[in-house]
Amino acid sequence: IMTSSNTYFSLITSYVDVNVWHMILGHIGQQRMDRLAKEGMLGQIERVSLPTCENYLKGKMARKPFGTGTRSEFPLQLIHSDICGPMNVRARHGGRYFITFIDDYTRYSHIYLISHKSDALACFKKFITLCENQLDRKVKALRTDRGREYLSDEFKQMCEEKGIFRQLTMPYTPQQNGVAERRNQTLLEMVRSMMAQANLPINFWGDALLTAAYIL
Repeated sequence: IMTSSNTYFSLITSYVDVNVWHMILGHIGQQRMDRLAKEGMLGQIERVSLPTCENYLKGKMARKPFGTGTRSEFPLQLIHSDICGPMNVRARHGGRYFITFIDDYTRYSHIYLISHKSDALACFKKFITLCENQLDRKVKALRTDRGREYLSDEFKQMCEEKGIFRQLTMPYTPQQNGVAERRNQTLLEMVRSMMAQANLPINFWGDALLTAAYIL
């Protein structure tokens, strides 16, 4: 419709109402429509009063926030775990992933650098032996996503033998494992900051990660 003739363009756009402009412009909001109208970009329309647009509301929809969970009442009542990686560069120790085990009550975390996701079971065994011996308590429950490393027969068997209740998140809901997800994010932010400040080679990320976990 845009031609070299401004008169022809104004004539055409004068027949375009607010609703049509709203659709043409990708369902932008009231304020942006007002600004365009004041700048004379909507033909003869000077004031915009948008009616309720169901498509606009659908586009703005978001999931409701998850409710606040109940905190554990004592150490090892609930352990959160997650695996992060693979990293682009192997750490000096050979790892490309790291796995976290976080106590829900104290938020104390244990971090292990691993080469493969399948190392998760060995790390969990090491974590259980250490914590149960030091605290003289038993791990009651483990919360993880549905990664294959957590769903192996060996992992299931070990949890059954130990009497550890499994809490598996629903697919596509990382919010249900939010403690581990947030801890991973915090650790990686600290790692990037420390690496940038120290100007270290990228393969020192594992050392920076363990340092960040110790600081926390």
